[in-house]
Order: sequence, then structure tokens, then C-alpha cells
Amino acid sequence: MTTPVRGASIPAIISGQEKRVLHLGKSVFAQRGEWERKAFVPHFDFDAMSERTRKAPRWIHFGGGNIFRAFIAELQQRLLETGAADTGIIAVAPYDFEIIDKIYAPYDNLSLLVLMRPDGTLEKKVVASVGEALVADSSALKYWARLKEVFRAESLQMASFTITEKGYALKDLDGAYFPAVRKDLAAGPVRPLHAMSVVAALLWERFQAGGLPLALVSMDNCSHNGEKLQNAVLGIADGWLAEGFVTEDFAAYLRDPRKVSFPWSMIDKITPRPAKAVEDSLAADGIAGMTPFVTGKHTFSAPFVNTEVPQYLVIEDAFPAGRPAFHLLSGAGVYLCDRGTVNKTEQMKVAACLNPLHTALAVYGCILRIPSIAEAVRLPALRKLISRIGYGEGLPVAAHPGIIDPKRFIDEVINERLANPFIPDTPQRIATDTSQKVPIRFGGTIQAYMREKRDTGTLYGISLAIAGWLRYLLAVGDDGKPLELSADPMLETLRGLLRGIRFGEPASAAGRLKPILSNAALFGVDLYETKVAGKVETMFAELIAGPHTALAVLNKYLA
Repeated sequence: MTTPVRGASIPAIISGQEKRVLHLGKSVFAQRGEWERKAFVPHFDFDAMSERTRKAPRWIHFGGGNIFRAFIAELQQRLLETGAADTGIIAVAPYDFEIIDKIYAPYDNLSLLVLMRPDGTLEKKVVASVGEALVADSSALKYWARLKEVFRAESLQMASFTITEKGYALKDLDGAYFPAVRKDLAAGPVRPLHAMSVVAALLWERFQAGGLPLALVSMDNCSHNGEKLQNAVLGIADGWLAEGFVTEDFAAYLRDPRKVSFPWSMIDKITPRPAKAVEDSLAADGIAGMTPFVTGKHTFSAPFVNTEVPQYLVIEDAFPAGRPAFHLLSGAGVYLCDRGTVNKTEQMKVAACLNPLHTALAVYGCILRIPSIAEAVRLPALRKLISRIGYGEGLPVAAHPGIIDPKRFIDEVINERLANPFIPDTPQRIATDTSQKVPIRFGGTIQAYMREKRDTGTLYGISLAIAGWLRYLLAVGDDGKPLELSADPMLETLRGLLRGIRFGEPASAAGRLKPILSNAALFGVDLYETKVAGKVETMFAELIAGPHTALAVLNKYLA
């Protein structure tokens, strides 16, 4: 059902009777006639699907947030609608357990998907492909027993993940294990804490159930995501092996792609925080209980998820236990291919055509206090910046994956996706965890220039983006007033390295950036081996010269 974003109101009566308030849940199917005037309602038997999912699970997914509900769950719903699947997905919260209590259980595992089109119309769908919802809490014995049961099921084909890039990290920037990981390595697989320890413990269960095959598919928006997942799982397993908690055969099982595979993937769909316009539209439709909330772990969510229309999911076809009928979903942006093609597509997007543009907009959008990504794109200086990074610097070294044209992809990103005024995405959201993103979003292109012996001195856009990020870390806006920074696991460390730099005193930055710019773990390369470091130091000094300098610096170097 498509409705306008604005101008909707709740009529007092329908056919002479008071309008019934609608509640998201299994009652949707009993009230199909009323719901279908507001949203698409699936036609398969939800209760039967849920029962089959519990008895013979095929797909379990860790990370039940926005990208899962907006994209991945909707893909499985398409297969259920056509009869190409008869079981749903088991959704698991690996970190913020409150999500299950607030957006799954009260709504019988249903959610509302709202597509936000550039013309201002909304398309609404009930998504009912989640057959069960769990938390990955090993101290919650009921849930933990069920997770082990699922991983021992012969029917299980895949476990997928959208836990963000930091979910796979076992160590901090200094190479030390995080406290939870240290505890897990010392205690073994009985009561794991870290998400990767949880996965390794559940794989230990599957191994003991007969060495059953399984695909572990990262669908996170990061480079070589399958490799990151594999390295994290093996890191935990090898630590347990060294302490005698698991066997050599288990380590061999995890390394045998005929038994356990870690396919690479590339995912792309912008799923911002819940929009007030969407909340108001649902209220106008008489749909109750859609109020957004913030969990105790600072997750901003709602029973609905709003998102853009374009979407891409490119997956390496490596599934030792079988897989969903992804080959039937090409019309929904799904591509099955080999690892090389996934890598080219991912590099095209993450290192050249979208993610670097997003991060550049985010850090300068925060500094300039621009409220939305769409407004940031409309600022001429920032549009020049992302055009320079995308077309001028990323595109020349972006390998053509064959399935998606990089030039057309950038065209869509800049002109349609980022510029969509009805996508309520903010620079603050995109600026989250930037330290975890810069190695690929900027370091990837820099490394490509070095490999191809291109002149890194021409990378003005990327240099401005890195300088802007460091400028942002000073927590001072372009107006000279304090700036609230987004969450980042390296925030304290990085700000500590910048201590002593004073806004309005460019000379105070002399030599201060070297510990950061020389960190190959942070950028994928020591930037002093390139011409980028010198440019960043110069640009940074100009950016901190005083209030209202950001646009002047951008225009100077992008002239």
C-alpha cells in the first residue's frame, strides 16, 4: 500500500462506524481486510511456518536490527510467498537483548517495513518471516539450551550475521584482547560472553552432533566480511584448543570448507533511524504501538523500520548444507556468484563508490551541524567533495565486478539515494564507529594507488575526508562551540592522542597527528609512506584555524 508521507489524518468514522485501532501481531491475518487498506499482508500460513521453523530450522540470523528487518527478512518473505520456502528465520539478538523484548515478542515477531520513495510516498509491508526470536545470552539457560538445540539440528543450513564490523573484533587497536574475550578464552565454551565466542561455542555443539555442515554468512557492511567472521571464530577456537577445551578435530572441522564455509558478501541498503514522518503516517492509519524507543544499550529502534527502495546483496555461492533459493531473488537485488566477483563488488562499494562518500559527508555534516545526509549532499562544497572522492579518486581504481556498473552505481548514490529528502539519515548515525571504517573506506583506495604506482598526491578528496575526521574528533563544531561525538570504540584512545591540540591555534597541531597517521592498523597503511599524510596535516591545521573555516578549506582544495 502506497501513501503520501505528509498530509495524512485519522478519519473519525469509516462506513458510519468508529475506526478500529489496529495492532501489529498475529491479529493482522484475522483482520486482513482492514490491514490491506494500509499495508501489504503476506498470504502464507504464519503459524504453520513458525511451527516448521521451530521443528526443522534452516536459517538462523544473529542481529535482528534494522537492516535485517528491512532487507534480509523481507527476502525470505518473498520466498515464503512463492512457495520456494516453507520455514522462516530464527532471529537472535547477540548483544542488545532488550530488542527481543521490545520489537519482537510484543508483536508476535512481525514487523512493519516502510519504503520511503524520493517522491515522498510510503510503501508499507507487514514482514512475517521470523519464526522464532531468541537472545544469545549463555546465562539465560532457556535461550541457551534452545540455541544449542538449533545448532545441533541436521536441517540447519546457514547462520547469517548483521552485527556491525566491530562485532567481529576480538582485540583493541593496541592488539590486546577485549575483557570479555579474555574471560571467554580462559573459561572455555560453557558460558561465553562475546558474540564470536557464542558462535564458536555453538559450532562446538554442532561438531559434537556429528560434524554437521553449515555456512556462516556475514552480511555486514564491511570489507571481506566472511574473512573477518572466519578469523574471529578461529581465533576463539584456537584459543580454546590451546587451553584444552576443544579438540584438534574441531579445529580441522572449522577449517574444512566442505563442512564449515564462510562465504563473503556485499550488502547495500540504507536503513536509518525511525522517521517521525513515518511514525505519524502509521498513526494516521490507525496503527497503534509504533512509538520508537531507546534501549538501555542506546539502540534507537521501533516496531517499524523505514528504508530506501534500492538494495543489493551479492553472495558467494558456497553453502555445504544447502541454502535458501537466493537464485530466485535477482529481481530483489540478490546476486549469487564466486568470491572474486563478491570482492570486486564489495571493493567497488565499500572502498570507492558509496561508503567513503557517506563517511566524508558524515564528519563534515557533524562539524557543520547539518541535520540530515540529504541536506549535506545539497551543500555545493560537500557535493564537490563526494564527487571528487567517488568519480575522481575511487572510480579509477575500482574493479568492474561485471554484475553492477560502478559509474552508474555512483550516479544512483549521489543523485537518488543520498539525496532522497525523505530518508531521515543523519551525519551523527553515519559517523558512528568511524575508526573501524577508515581502513577500507579510505585506506583501500590509497593502497590501490600505491600498488598501481599512481600519484597519491592527487588524493585531495580522501585527504580532506581524513583531515575532517580528525578535526571532528576535537569535539568542536565549525561554529567554535562544543560538539557531541558519536559512539566509537576508539574514541577515548584517539582523543587522547589529539590532546594538546587547541582549536584556534594551528601551531598546536605540529607533530601531533603522527601517532594516528602512521598507524597502519588504522588506515591499512602508514600514511607517511604516501603523500596523503602531509596533505592531511596541512588541511587539518587550516581546519582548526578558527570558527567558520570548514567550507573555505573545502572550496580551496576542491576548486
